[in-house]
Amino acid sequence: MQYPRIFHAVKPCQSCRGSSCSNPSSLDRMAPAFHAAGRALLRVPSCPQLPKHMLMDVSMGQAGALSPCSTILARKNTPSLPKTMTTRFFPAYPWDKSSLKSMPVDLQQLEKLDAYALKVNVTNSVEELVKALLKQARTDLEKVRAIWMWICHHIEYDVVGYHNKSQLSSKPRDVLQMGKSICEGYAELFEHMCSLAGIQCKKLSGHAKGHGYKTGQTFTGDSDHAWNAVYLEGRWHLLDSTWGSGSVDDSFTKFTYRYNEFYFLTHPALFINNHFPDNSNWQLLKPTLTLKEFENNMLHNSNFYTLGLLAARPDTPIIRTVNGKASVSVDCRSGTLFMFKLKGTDEHGLMTLKKHGMELDIYPQKTGSHKLEIFAKPSKAEAADDVYKCVLEYVVECESVDKAMRFPKELHQPVGPSWFSERQGFLRPSHSQPILHTNDGRCSLTFTLSKDISVLTSLHADGSSSLSEDMGRRHVLQIHRRNQIELKVHLPHAGNFVLKIYSKKKSDPGNYDYIFNYLIRCLNTEVKWPAFPQSFSKWLQDYEILEPLSGLLPANRNVQFKLKMHGIAKVLVQAENMYPLTQNKGCWEGTCNTSGCKEVFVMVHENANHNYYSQVLKYEVETQ
Repeated sequence: MQYPRIFHAVKPCQSCRGSSCSNPSSLDRMAPAFHAAGRALLRVPSCPQLPKHMLMDVSMGQAGALSPCSTILARKNTPSLPKTMTTRFFPAYPWDKSSLKSMPVDLQQLEKLDAYALKVNVTNSVEELVKALLKQARTDLEKVRAIWMWICHHIEYDVVGYHNKSQLSSKPRDVLQMGKSICEGYAELFEHMCSLAGIQCKKLSGHAKGHGYKTGQTFTGDSDHAWNAVYLEGRWHLLDSTWGSGSVDDSFTKFTYRYNEFYFLTHPALFINNHFPDNSNWQLLKPTLTLKEFENNMLHNSNFYTLGLLAARPDTPIIRTVNGKASVSVDCRSGTLFMFKLKGTDEHGLMTLKKHGMELDIYPQKTGSHKLEIFAKPSKAEAADDVYKCVLEYVVECESVDKAMRFPKELHQPVGPSWFSERQGFLRPSHSQPILHTNDGRCSLTFTLSKDISVLTSLHADGSSSLSEDMGRRHVLQIHRRNQIELKVHLPHAGNFVLKIYSKKKSDPGNYDYIFNYLIRCLNTEVKWPAFPQSFSKWLQDYEILEPLSGLLPANRNVQFKLKMHGIAKVLVQAENMYPLTQNKGCWEGTCNTSGCKEVFVMVHENANHNYYSQVLKYEVETQ
């Protein structure tokens, strides 16, 4: 039997999803998901396999690995293809993206039946149990559904029996009375209950990409998992009650019920992702896949499909870098949030969100094999469901390293503007790509703001060239013109920088929320731009500095000032002496001499009836 291999679910950094923190998503370890199953009859030992859709809260931790299967199921009595199947195959592989299930299933209409089946408490005999379940079931689909729901919520995986094969029994009455089994027992009980309900059902066996599966591995020997096929509405359908019921922990010592709807009447073109039957006819596909194709195909776990993802490229599990780079893309129907981990970190990649998917470029900084995990979650997840789930896993084979593509640690994934930043109010970006290249150390970005928001920006660098919080903000100048915002960036030196953008409602007294960031690259070692002048609280968002933009003024010089401000009675520039500015066509203009001073302040007189001034800008003066 096979246990679904446990993937991880990841909670995003709460500080980056609703507070002022700008750190990348934090990862908290969760219990692994999806449990083991089955053994063979006739005292044939079995081995567990979990479907490879493990849940995991990522706190830089890895999913706990269950011990690999040590024994196998017998390939005895492999069910042959019934005559009723001869002309009822499903469309050819691959999946046509029409439905996750092999027949129409209205889950809302089944809610009442589901609730009833969960409450049935009959364990004295399988016959009495089926009789009780069928009281609320009318159609064959409802009968199968009631049996499925009861087994998935009342039969736990036998972790003790798995470690002590002599105590195992997969006979239906034993499974019912014990309330536990492994995959063989799940499948035997399901088959027997369907038979009592008058439903054609077969127990199938084969290979599964579940617990213990390694990306790219081959399958040899006898079967390691068991599941079922049921005959409904003139066609056979596939299901796996073992993988539908729950999960075990890393040590394979504790089972947790965790229902998975995906494995009920799964579309055969999706079921073949991780179930390969001994008899290829039970793939229910035309043409069928060979074992080699099954081994080489990319594994898409249940999370991939239930989150609305459609396709991933490349479609092979092993990727080889070209000049130190490997690329992955994912297609989906609607806006979905993604994150990735390459050997447990997201430092060596560049991920961008697209309207219908994601693109990722990976730059491993060491040669060899690297585990790449990709996670996703709905963009409108409720707080309780605000968890990233692992949807894909690749092995990246790196033969050479691109040392030039090292990213600052402050770079937060995804990078660049996207549908997510648009949703937060940043429309029509002047730069749609995630990387900005500048030769002279200067760049400018513009956006249209669709909401009444305040914007906060900061510039970040690594190592000895890192910037203080104050200087990181002063190297970015905001210019607001009605609903347009321009961000002027002056780099202090050459290198790689991260421009982070935050926002909050103007009416909100709380912290700024992190929205998105850019990577800015400059290779010109002669670049050395000073910061913009320091601004104070009286400097309003829609004021504008026309000159001087540099926060560092030359000594012993006459400096021209031109500032666009409104609602001001008087403006003075304070150096060694006071220099009043005059108003001309909406701007305050004048000249200041920097002799004999280290600092220069711009001060405003807001009310002509008052006699005090407020500082709004501060400039430094070069030392001689």
